[in-house]
Amino acid sequence: MTFKRYMKAGAMLAVAALGLTACGGDTATTPSPEAPADTTTAPSPVDETTPAEETTPADEPAGEAVQIDYLHRLPDGEGMVPVSEIVQRWNDENPNIQVTATKFDGEAQEMITKLETDVNANNAPCLAQLGYAEVPDMFVKGLVEDVTEEARKYEGDFGGAFGQMAVGDTIVGLPQDSGPLVYLYNATEFENLGIEVPTDSASFIEAAKTAAAEGKYIASFTPDEATYWLSGQAAGAGATWYSAENDQWVVNTTGEETQAVAALWQELLDAEAVATHDRWGDAYGAAMVDGTLIGNIAAAWETGFALDGLDGTEYEGQWRVAQMPAINGSEMTGPNGGSGVAVMKGCEHPAEAMEFNAWFNTQVDDLAQQGLVPAATAPASTPEKMSRQFGGQDVMAELVTANERMSTDFGYIPGFPAVGGEMQTAAAAAANGSGKVADIFEAAQAASIAALEDAGLPVAQS
Repeated sequence: MTFKRYMKAGAMLAVAALGLTACGGDTATTPSPEAPADTTTAPSPVDETTPAEETTPADEPAGEAVQIDYLHRLPDGEGMVPVSEIVQRWNDENPNIQVTATKFDGEAQEMITKLETDVNANNAPCLAQLGYAEVPDMFVKGLVEDVTEEARKYEGDFGGAFGQMAVGDTIVGLPQDSGPLVYLYNATEFENLGIEVPTDSASFIEAAKTAAAEGKYIASFTPDEATYWLSGQAAGAGATWYSAENDQWVVNTTGEETQAVAALWQELLDAEAVATHDRWGDAYGAAMVDGTLIGNIAAAWETGFALDGLDGTEYEGQWRVAQMPAINGSEMTGPNGGSGVAVMKGCEHPAEAMEFNAWFNTQVDDLAQQGLVPAATAPASTPEKMSRQFGGQDVMAELVTANERMSTDFGYIPGFPAVGGEMQTAAAAAANGSGKVADIFEAAQAASIAALEDAGLPVAQS
């Protein structure tokens, strides 16, 4: 059963079991904000904004521009093309559809909480950035619009991530960026050690043991990234964790494909052939700077900043990007992060919102400057900083290949973020030797069933 088919069944179950229809009812609308025609990137406080006076399409003077609000959490950092500048180009070229972009500066979960509150208050933006793992929850809660008909018009502009914005046959927006797992490595150090870039599990283990004998590590096992890092590897190995059968959810986080991932990392840990750092701890970056960590499986979006600490060091320009080594004989890779732009429930102008949505998310060079791996099929130019840090490699071309290789049969359940905490705890035990890697996936199995049952959803008993 494909991801789309089982998610359709699962979504229907979720809506029925939770007694939810559209959040606020089918008559809920979002007032048209009286926004200026030009776009600004304003601070976005967590507390609610004051809604503009509600109008209906009949009240609007002929020819009045449609106003669309877009809430995002793109970095807008130094050296990046500002979102406000990108959107201003749209506004200049589309006087009848004017967009106001607002950056949300809080945590991702805070933005989700705000969106839920705003939808219930009929005060939500038309468009909002959502992580792919957040989409099922938002759909089940009735917080997003069904824009399937509009989305299909733009399907050809996007790659495999298009399905990440679908729950069954219902599409709620368009993909913006993707996070296929890739392999980052120091090419100079590999050459010095006489090892090749690993292409499968066997060569990965062999290269890791060779490097470790010389005090170098071609990978690091990262417990704090276990949720999406390991589930993404399982997806690449061919696993499908969640499906639906006979009107019930089927959970299988411990199947043969996933066990191949567990076996790979357990052998590497037992041989002390890999480092064990939290990805977002100081030790990880320090190991790159001192030259002991010379590679790792990483999300594609890390290419935008992963090597910043090496600028000005002897290792600057030595690293490269390759495809993730095949696990379980599979040439696929899996997802680790990524987000799309959804149409929020109550948007009065979904067609116009989707027109902008499709345009914005195909501005691939601008999105690449934001540090994203665009989900659109159009190739993006490799940003100058990235090219310099990766020794002139056309990194974006390599990431397009990774996008094309990403599994389309792996999705998430409502409540999946809660599963991650249990996985990370088990991963920390595996890293320090008090547990096994297989325990991580056993924990995911139990936590997934608990999350679904807590939501009142029927789960098949194995």
